[in-house]
Amino acid sequence: MQSSRWWNTSQRCSLRHVIAFLGQGRMGVPMARRLVEAGHEVTTWRRSDGVPAATAVDGADLIITMLSDPAAVREVLTAALPGLRPGATVVEMSTIGPGAVRDLRALLPASVGLVDAPVLGSVGPAAEGTLTVLAGGDVAGWREVLEVFGSVRECGPLGSGAAMKVAVMSALVPAQVLLAETFAYGEAHGVDRNALIDVLSGTPLGTLAERLRVPSPETRYSLAHATKDLELGAWQGATMATAARARMREALAAGLGERDLTAIAGHTGGSAPRSRAVPLNLSTIPATNGMYSHAVRAGDTLYVSGQAAFDEHGDIVGAGSMEAQAEHVFQVVSRILADQGAGFEDVVFIRTYLTDMEERAALGRVRRKYITGTPPASTTVEVSKLFMPGLLLEMDLIVALPR
Repeated sequence: MQSSRWWNTSQRCSLRHVIAFLGQGRMGVPMARRLVEAGHEVTTWRRSDGVPAATAVDGADLIITMLSDPAAVREVLTAALPGLRPGATVVEMSTIGPGAVRDLRALLPASVGLVDAPVLGSVGPAAEGTLTVLAGGDVAGWREVLEVFGSVRECGPLGSGAAMKVAVMSALVPAQVLLAETFAYGEAHGVDRNALIDVLSGTPLGTLAERLRVPSPETRYSLAHATKDLELGAWQGATMATAARARMREALAAGLGERDLTAIAGHTGGSAPRSRAVPLNLSTIPATNGMYSHAVRAGDTLYVSGQAAFDEHGDIVGAGSMEAQAEHVFQVVSRILADQGAGFEDVVFIRTYLTDMEERAALGRVRRKYITGTPPASTTVEVSKLFMPGLLLEMDLIVALPR
């Protein structure tokens, strides 16, 4: 299987580039299409293709990442490292925050350039080329390419685009939560919602209020992504963002993650169903067999099912190597934790099953890369075999989710 390659011979751009676009999804597809229409040679990559990221970026002048979260960006670019040629540039367009951008600069070779360029806008503007690109770092050689997506605002040195995006979302997302709570207060006191929105339309909040009048049936900006963006901005002392984050997490636990952010209005008004135990199944890691969930959230506690080293095709990853299998398991766990706004510092208990207790040292080398603070409570058990031949370990966890 090969990654998708789109060709276009219409020389609409002054300089034609070979571009690898890593990650598709709602925003990625129209953005990649705009690059093709501008005359560039574009190779697209997504996790489900089964093509190594290093193969997808081989020979590319420019590598664009549009992925779900910081853990995904780091994982995919780490896998792409062998294929990156000297002189290539990575333009990171996901929302990952300035700290993650600095980590990427340390990860990438010095011969590979890095620009952070997250965008403001949703699916419609992505298709129309009317996004706002918030660029950090040296964009001189790539401004024309980025202008395919919309207007480019240069924010300053590397990381400043990521910081600008988080700052903007730290205002926009809590504002929508505030309006949702305003509607709930009005309903509790007999105020007609449409009349309230009519009044609000004459205030600076009018545009947002209109967006929430009828929650969008189409997911333009998912509630899950909005929560992730808010997690990046809810720094210690940020009282508004922190309070909004708690409300957003409630909506996630109610199963609204794939709905548009405007669904927060119905949830806050009490119309969304609540559940004491919420199963969580991520699309970004190998699917379960239907007999269990990746994790279950109960209140502020997350129970993570046993994770093992197999890919989306059910094949063993890192056959015969404890370190390779452990690295895969910790990467999968990091994605589950990130989905709930948590990290390894929030893990309170780990249980590990090993088929050979003599491999503890190899496991420990990987574990110490991820668990760097106070170690959680742990149990390690040797077993004769695991559920798939060739698996060397399985790990389950209990996590205290941040409030």
